[in-house]
Amino acid sequence: MPLRARRVRLPPAPRVLARRRRGRSGPRHTPRALRGASRLRARPLRGPPRAGDGVPGRDLPPELFRALRERFDRLEADTGLEYEYHLAEAPGIKLGGYPGWTQDPVWPDCASCGQRMEHLLTVASWEYGGDSWRTWLPAEDRAVVDGEEAPRPGRGRPVREAAGLMLGDAGGVYVFECRSCPGRPVGHWFDCS
Repeated sequence: MPLRARRVRLPPAPRVLARRRRGRSGPRHTPRALRGASRLRARPLRGPPRAGDGVPGRDLPPELFRALRERFDRLEADTGLEYEYHLAEAPGIKLGGYPGWTQDPVWPDCASCGQRMEHLLTVASWEYGGDSWRTWLPAEDRAVVDGEEAPRPGRGRPVREAAGLMLGDAGGVYVFECRSCPGRPVGHWFDCS
């Protein structure tokens, strides 16, 4: 009996290609907007995404999470907003900033130097999920329906799925780079819900 080939679906494997100017070698400088990313504070997104949007959510150090737990609980009681879901990791397709993980965070290490790589790019199925539109949906895509703010009728789903992608089950591909090593090696991670 002849062997039959089976189709196997694999997660996306991104490749990063870059052109260099003649005579330039070694790692490029980090863009100015990304240098102070660790000092940024979460805020509702107004307008197009910017590098640096989002701060740690799921991988906030446990001791820091415990220290801030009372504030997070008070915030949720006062506003209905959850830190991790509404204020931390900015979801959607973005360049730089903090990854808007679908699952638990997985930071790849550089194969050359062993250091944790830095987030370069996220390609996500959705720009926001569930109730997170309250803090991440741009104001121009909102409306008041029955006295409550909601995604603008006819615009909510097209905005949420603006790229027309479905990676796994509403997942994302995360591309990372090592800014310390020559050639800026890249790594990636894929996850879905």
